[in-house]
Order: sequence, then C-alpha cells, then structure tokens
Amino acid sequence: MTTTDGAPPSGDLTSRVLHALSQKEPILSTESFPESAFTDLKAALDRLASRSMIIYEPIEREEAALEPEGLQIAEHGSHEARVFEALRQAVEGLSVADLEKTIGDKTVTKVGQGKAFKEKWISKSKDGKLVASVGSIEDVTQKQLKHIQQEKTHEPKIISELKKRKLVKTQKVISFKIRKGPEFALEIKKEETDLTVDMITSGAWKTADFKPYNFKALGAVQNAGALHPLNKVRHEFRQIFFEMGFEEMPTNRYVETGFWNFDALYVPQQHPARDLQDTFYVADPKVGGKPGPESADDQADYAAYWDNVKQVHQDGKYGSIGYRYPWAGEEAQKLVLRTHTTAISAAMLHKLASKKGPDGRPPPARYFSIDRVFRNETVDATHLAEFHQVEGVIADYGLTLGGLMEFMEIFFNKMGITDLKFKPAYNPYTEPSMEIFSYHKGLKKLVEIGNSGMFRPEMLETMGLPKDMRVYGWGLSLERPTMIKYGISNIRELLGHKVDLNFIERNPAVRLEKS
Repeated sequence: MTTTDGAPPSGDLTSRVLHALSQKEPILSTESFPESAFTDLKAALDRLASRSMIIYEPIEREEAALEPEGLQIAEHGSHEARVFEALRQAVEGLSVADLEKTIGDKTVTKVGQGKAFKEKWISKSKDGKLVASVGSIEDVTQKQLKHIQQEKTHEPKIISELKKRKLVKTQKVISFKIRKGPEFALEIKKEETDLTVDMITSGAWKTADFKPYNFKALGAVQNAGALHPLNKVRHEFRQIFFEMGFEEMPTNRYVETGFWNFDALYVPQQHPARDLQDTFYVADPKVGGKPGPESADDQADYAAYWDNVKQVHQDGKYGSIGYRYPWAGEEAQKLVLRTHTTAISAAMLHKLASKKGPDGRPPPARYFSIDRVFRNETVDATHLAEFHQVEGVIADYGLTLGGLMEFMEIFFNKMGITDLKFKPAYNPYTEPSMEIFSYHKGLKKLVEIGNSGMFRPEMLETMGLPKDMRVYGWGLSLERPTMIKYGISNIRELLGHKVDLNFIERNPAVRLEKS
C-alpha cells in the first residue's frame, strides 16, 4: 500500500526510510523524519542495518533549549521589560503595590524593578512612585530567547550568560546520516527464523532467506543472586593467605571484654582508644566474666594469665616497668563491640602458649582473619562506624624487623602492590611499629595501605610464650582495596543502606594482580 505520491504509509517507518533513500542519498534523519521519536527511528534503522539494507552513522550535536522561565520570557517579555511597559502605560507612575497588582506576579515585579533601575529605564518620582524614564526600550533578553527557540543555538557568550540566569539549558541531540547498504531494496524480504521439518521435506529451505544469528545480542537478564564486592575481594585475600600456609582464626565474637580487646594487648586503661568517643560500650549487660576455658580440652591457666596482665600493667614484669597505675579488673570486664580483630589474635596466641611442639616448646604458627570491627567514627565518604579488618599474625623463633619488612614485600606483591615504603609508628602492643605506604600511580603520591609491627614482650610473655618467640602482626582494611578495584569514591555506596543492588549484581569477580 502506498499514498498518492508513491510514498509508503506514515506508520511503516522502515518502508519510509527505504523510500526516502530511493529518492535521495544520503539523507539526514532531522530533515526526512523530524516528527519521528528517537527510539522508533533507531529501532527501524537497526532493523534495516541488520539486513545490510542501509548503513547509518550517528551525528551528535549540542542544542540550546529554553527553561520554563525562559519560555515565559520569550512569550511575555523579560521581567524588566514588563515592569517598564506597565509604568509606561501608567503615565503618572505606580506605587510598588500597584505595580505588583498590574503585573500580577510578585517575583517578576521584584526582579524586574532591580534590572530596570540598573538599565535606567525607570526611576522614582518625588512622591515615591515608580515612573518610566525613557520613551522606548529594546528587550534584548526576549529577542535572544526567541532566536534560540527558533534556531536552537546562539553565540557561545550569550548561551553562557543565559545559562547562568537559568533561562537556557544545553542538551545533546543525536541524529543519523543514512546511506544505502549492499542489500538495499524497497521491500524487506521475509526472513525465516527456524528450519522446520516441512521446509526440509519440501526442499523450500534451499531458496528460503534465513535471518542471520546476532552473536552480539545480550542474553536475557537472570534474576540470580550475586556476591557483594567485599565478599569477592575477601575471597581473593583468603586465597593469598592459604597459599602462604596460614590458618584462619574464628572471628564469630563481635562482643569482647575490655580484657581481650585492650588489656591483653598492653593498652593502658587510660588510653584514648578506650574513650566513649572511640569505642562502643555495651549497655546491657555492661560486664562479662573473666577470661576462662571455652572447651574441655583447653588446659591454659587463665587465672595466672589474668594476674600477669594486672602485674605488667600496674607494677611491670618481664623486664618492663609497666605503666605504673592502679589496674582495675572491673574496667577489664566491661563489654565492648570489638574495635579490631587483634583481640582474636591475642586469644589465639594465648592458646598457642599451651601447645607443645616436637621440641617441647610452642610450635611456630601463622594465623589470619578477615571480619567486621566497630569504631565510634564520624560517618563520611571514607569512614563508617563499622568496617572489615584484614589481619595476619606469624609466630616463630628468631624473627627480626628486617624479616617483617621482607614478608610485607612478598605479601603485598601478591596483590600487585609494589614499591613499599615503611614509616616508624606507635602502637601500644607492637614495638617496633611501622606504617606501610605504596606509591599510587593514579593519585601520584604515597598512600597508606596498612600497619604492622612486632608484638611487645609485655604482651607475649604474659601469655606464657617463650622469651625467644617473636610475633609479626599487620593489618589493613578490606574496604580500601575494594573501593580502588571497583572505582568507588564513597564508602557508603559499598556498605550500608545506600548500596545500589544493581551495582552488586552487575560487577564481575575481582582479580588481584598477583605476581
């Protein structure tokens, strides 16, 4: 079916494209199909292009469009021009209240007055009324907006000024340049999508046109579960630890006593980290029991351990003078949300002290943990009140600081992080202590990636570990490498109620650049 001039009906957009191309080549979509919706036109072009009947290329351009206030000014005139016209018609002038009634818009009156005074179009008479100062004006703003309304563009300087006044906006417009393809025809051949039994038996398949497979087509969206990015990165970290012979520590205790979270780590009871501003204290119940065995096969002497911790804090022991303050058992029994997984490391090292290796001494051990910790932090783009800590501990004989630095090089190298720098630091339970930095190529500066040190004798010998056993400890957050890997700038988009579930589903598994 065609119209009287030979053109196809308006509803069949693909046929209209083919008919337009038969008359002229190339054609522009803005000229040939100005009334067609972008989505309809794109679908028609894709359908024809998939059959090689046409070739098209998108053309992007920037157009200026009027904002609602700009449309109002283009129709009725600028605020200042409307104020001037109202005063010009009222020969004897108007009061502000009468001017507002005449114009009928308080905002137009207020804004227009100021600009009209600035242009010296109006003035105030002796009796306080506003009067027109000139016989006629040129409403430049209205003229510029009408030009933009018709031509969709103007001089860059004028567009910039009108955008500042929120009268105009710019938007990208996509049109298409269309040419004939190698299989161009005025009609679309029927393409078969299936090879049927009838076609085979009759031989019709020999002359049939089959629709080609689109190997670039996306599969149907599957409503399947997805791992959180933190879990993906956590899995990579766990694999690195297991490759290096580490044992994973149980981290299912979010609530700890102050003893394990602070006192066992040689953190004094007056330390700022124990303030309410930094630590979440449990309100009910407020206190827990003294440390004790958790199973029948746990033969450690917890009473002696409690006394040793008290002595090393209060009076000093094992060659240390201690902190020399009255240590309070009640403070050590207060319940807190753990501020670090080092509390778990302390409990594991204490259990290690009661084990016996082939030589009768505690055997070397490697432990790691990756789990949630809690800090009373001010929430912002890089801090949350809860986050995940990655921690590693190595206990062995004859360990040195140089060995720790070398191990850090190996460990972080497995994550693709090289060129480490070490800076002396202070931790209550490690001495010496070091902050670990690496050069960030994107930021072009050194960034802190972790903290490390060797546990103090006051902490280790209190547990019953031999004097010549040394322990490396280091840690970093799980969130920071995850944010870097997935290009996230705000931690609240990674963890918490603001997480976009589409982001969770879309992102692939991460792979740390192992060396």
